[in-house]
Amino acid sequence: MKKQLRCLVTGVTGYIGGRLVPELLNKGYHVRVLSRDTNRLQGRSWIDDVEVVEADVLQPETLPAALKDIDVAYYLIHSMSGKSSAEFHDRDIQAARNFGNIAKQQNVYRILYLGGLGDPSDQLSEHLASRQKTGSILRESGVSVTEFRAAIVVGSGSKSFEMVRYLTERVPLMVCPSWVYSKVQPIAIRNVLQYLVSAIEKPQTRDEIIEIGGSSVITYADMMKIYAEVNELKRILIPVPVLSPTLSSHWVHWMTPIPASLARPLIEGLKNDVIVQSDKAQKLFPEISPLSYKRAVELAIARIDTDDVETTWNDALISSKGDEEPVILKTKEGLNIERRIKTVHVPSQQVFETFSSLGGEKGWPVFQWAWKLRGILDRLVGGVGFRRGRRHPKELRVGDALDFWRVEAIKPGELLRLRAEMKLPGKAWLEFQAIEQDTETTKLVQTAYFAPKGLLGLLYWYGIYPLHSLIFSRMIERLAEQSENNKST
Repeated sequence: MKKQLRCLVTGVTGYIGGRLVPELLNKGYHVRVLSRDTNRLQGRSWIDDVEVVEADVLQPETLPAALKDIDVAYYLIHSMSGKSSAEFHDRDIQAARNFGNIAKQQNVYRILYLGGLGDPSDQLSEHLASRQKTGSILRESGVSVTEFRAAIVVGSGSKSFEMVRYLTERVPLMVCPSWVYSKVQPIAIRNVLQYLVSAIEKPQTRDEIIEIGGSSVITYADMMKIYAEVNELKRILIPVPVLSPTLSSHWVHWMTPIPASLARPLIEGLKNDVIVQSDKAQKLFPEISPLSYKRAVELAIARIDTDDVETTWNDALISSKGDEEPVILKTKEGLNIERRIKTVHVPSQQVFETFSSLGGEKGWPVFQWAWKLRGILDRLVGGVGFRRGRRHPKELRVGDALDFWRVEAIKPGELLRLRAEMKLPGKAWLEFQAIEQDTETTKLVQTAYFAPKGLLGLLYWYGIYPLHSLIFSRMIERLAEQSENNKST
C-alpha cells in the first residue's frame, strides 16, 4: 500500500498558503500546518481536516515538532513590513536558515519554496534579491529544494491585483511613472497552486529553480488597461519621466488599501523587467496551461462578485505593527472601559448577525462620515486607513481585516472582538456580545476598551470621549433597531 505523503505548509494565514491547504487535502495528502498563533486559524474551512502545530521560524526550538515525520515542507514565509529593509532581509535569512537546518535534522525529504522572479544579474531591488537569497539559504541546509520564481500573482484578494484594481477603478486619469512601463509576466493564482501541488509527484523537479508565469508578457500600464477593458471603464494614462518609489508608494497609499510601507518594496521591484527566461516549467509541467492576464482578471472579478474570496493579501498581517503579538484581554486592569447594554427583542443569533456584518461596503450604523474621516487622518500619519474593507460581507474569522480593525476573537452567535490597527497612543478594542436571555430576548453588550500609553494616551482618551460617547450611544441603539428590523423582514 502506498504511503500517504505528509506535507507541512507554512504561511497558512497568508494569501497563497491559505489557498494551498485545501488543494493538498483534495489530493489526499496528510497536511500539517504551522502557525505562530493557532487562534488565527479559527473559521478556516479546512481546520478540522489538518494537523495544527504552533511554532515560529524565528524560534528554532519550536520547529522540531512541526517538521517531525514530514516528507514535503512548503516554505511560504516572507517579510513585507518592519522598521527597515535591512531588518526584513536579516529576518528572512535567519528564518530560512532556522527552517532549513531543522528540516535537515528531521530528515525532511524536500522543501518547496515560492520566491520572486527576476534576473539575478539585473541589479534586483532589495525585496526581490531577498526572496532569491532565501532560496539559496534553504538550499545550503542540504535538503533538496524546489524553488519556483513568480512575478505578480493575480487572484481575488492578492496584493498586486488589489493595487491594480483600486488604482484603475478610482483614478480615471492616471499620471504614470516609468516603472508602469516595465515588462512583467503575471500569473494566475490557480496556476501557481497547480505548480506547487504537481511538483510533489515529479521527482525530476527536485533541486531545480523553475520560473513560472502566465501566457501574457505585458507592462503594468497594460495591466491597468486590460482591467479597465474587462470592467468597461475608460482610463487615460499620462507618462511622466520621474516619480520616485517614495512618491509612488504614497500615491498607492492614498488610492488603494495598501499602505506605503508595503507598497514601497513592491514598487522598488518594478524597476526590473520580470519575465520568464527559461522554458523549464513548460518541459517539466506540460499538463499545465498558463492563463492569460485577461483571463486571470476575469476569474478574480467573478470571485469578488460572488463573495467567494478565500484569502486576501492582508490576512498575514497580525497587525499594522508587523510582528507584534495580539493582546488577549485577560484582565481589565489599566484599561479605560466604555460599556453599553441594550435589551433587544429578537433571538441572539439575529443580533450576532447584525453586528458581525459591520463595516466594508455596508459601512457603520451611524456617523459614517466620522468613521471615514478617522480613516483619512490615520492614512495621513501612515496608518492602515479605512480602505481595507472586509473579505466577505457577512462571514468573519479570526485574523480578518475589517476596515481599520482586525478580528481578534469571534464566537459564532455570541461574541465579536475587534482590535484597532489605526495609529493610536495606546491599544484599543471594540467588543460586541449577544447574550441570550430567552428564545426571543437578547442582551446586546457593546464595550470599547482603551489601554493608554503614557500621558498622551490619557489625553487622547479624554479628549475624544465626548465624540465617542455620542457615536457609541447612537450605535448600540441603531444595532438594536437593525436587529429587530431584520427579524421583521
